[in-house]
Amino acid sequence: MLWETLGAIRDLGRVHQIASILIRYGFGDLVHRVGMSGALEKAGQVLHWQTIEELSTLDAPTRVRRAMEDLGPTFVKLGQVLATRVDLFPPEWILEFGKLQNAAPALDYAQIHPQLCEDLGEEPENVFARIDQVPLAAASLAQAHRAWLADGTAVILKVRRPGIRKIIEADLRLLSRMAEIVEAQAPDLQRYRPREVVHQFTLSLRRELDFAAECRNAERIAQNFVDRPEIVIPGVYWQWTGERLNVQAFVDGISACDLDVADAAGLDRKLLARRGAETILKMVLEDGFFHADPHPGNIFFLPGNRIGLIDFGMIGRLSEQRRFQIAQLLHGLAAHDADAVIEVLLDWTDGAADINEQRLQADTDAFVDQYRGVPLKQLSLGAMLQDVTLILRDHNLALPPDLALMIKTFVTLEGLGRQLDPDFDMAAEARPFLETTLLRRHSPGVMIRRGWRALGSATDLLMRLPKDLGQLLRNARRGKLHMEIDVPTLKPFGDQVNHAANRLTLGVVTAALIIGSSIVMHAGSSGGGRGWPTLGVLGFIGAALGGVGILISIWRSGRK
Repeated sequence: MLWETLGAIRDLGRVHQIASILIRYGFGDLVHRVGMSGALEKAGQVLHWQTIEELSTLDAPTRVRRAMEDLGPTFVKLGQVLATRVDLFPPEWILEFGKLQNAAPALDYAQIHPQLCEDLGEEPENVFARIDQVPLAAASLAQAHRAWLADGTAVILKVRRPGIRKIIEADLRLLSRMAEIVEAQAPDLQRYRPREVVHQFTLSLRRELDFAAECRNAERIAQNFVDRPEIVIPGVYWQWTGERLNVQAFVDGISACDLDVADAAGLDRKLLARRGAETILKMVLEDGFFHADPHPGNIFFLPGNRIGLIDFGMIGRLSEQRRFQIAQLLHGLAAHDADAVIEVLLDWTDGAADINEQRLQADTDAFVDQYRGVPLKQLSLGAMLQDVTLILRDHNLALPPDLALMIKTFVTLEGLGRQLDPDFDMAAEARPFLETTLLRRHSPGVMIRRGWRALGSATDLLMRLPKDLGQLLRNARRGKLHMEIDVPTLKPFGDQVNHAANRLTLGVVTAALIIGSSIVMHAGSSGGGRGWPTLGVLGFIGAALGGVGILISIWRSGRK
């Protein structure tokens, strides 16, 4: 039960809110299964089982999306993350998750003013020459206000919503417990890795709540583009930046949403598309540290065909090994090399025991073959990556979590590139980066470093080997050497044997009661004892109850 796992009454109010919203959208069975209703009943809180009137006209994805909107910022963010998991959910679910917007009603300036005073250490009016009290934008976690320094420099104040962390932490605790219950009670859902998804989401959301961390991300990316003046990352004013507030330079440009304005300003769309692609490809394939939410609202076009990036709260990280696998996969897709694609997919399956490699090979061959002869400029790498994830889903395989953001980034980038330039060729832009990544993997310097590390590891292993063998022998002489063999499939068999033995024992006892009661009744009737018939009747009653118990046990066993 969820009540036993809560461990504290602090989340009870939020449990009531979540349960009520789920019930409104027709998920009352889920409320029961995870124990929410039991927890609230024990606390004396009554749930009114009322659903929305139009529920019968809404399909499941729509109901889930609307429930997430009502559940608040944590679940909206979760839905946005799930929208990237095309390997886990079919297209209709991805479409609904994609409708979850981060926008939220703005708070009055008076509501955020006390928190601003705490974070700045004094009145905001003493720090800034002027503050625009009407926010430029409002999201579920924060809202942005424009301000000016004493020298007239325009800056942006990104202010976290007061009290939002408390709500989010309660939601994250509940999500973690719900994921554990779902994974334990529904083995068929284990391939969706609910605990792993929630764990990754928790780490991501907590990082996003720390606005100082967002600024460190911005500075790290700015350092990676220090020799690329055409890419603009706003500077950070650290003297006023902290966990709940960041102050950055104002990027005065044309939003990527306003392409007509960009045309009127005389900007070169083709050049902007190429520079944007080069920027993201460099971050993903060279740096392994990339802006994971490059939607048009976070991209600005500046004079001189420069590109400005903002909002570095959602960041993706890729190891060197993972970057090599991505390059190998994309290069295999572009070069129609099915074997290279299969090799990467098998690496990503994480040793899944139930994988049918022959069927996976056949499906991948057919997938790669359909692009044979297609001109390079007509290839859509984003669509091809999504098709790869569909193959994984058809084989009940999940994409590694660190790759979901990367695929989302590629799809978003390619969509924006084609809006800027209908002839935008993502595959051609990616090819030099892919080849560089593949060559760098096997360059002499990298090979020497990898060989040196391997030699060091082997040397350490050999040096520890005598000590480890000595410890092993000492434990064997002392009788402390134990071997544990765990065969999970034997546990259900043992449970079945145990239940069968219990039923057999109960059957023997029931039969004994019947025989004994018959003897007692016969002795009582022939000997004239008054107490004997009563004992016989009690014995028959006990035998009847035992028989009913056996029948119920057999019926339950058949249902399971």
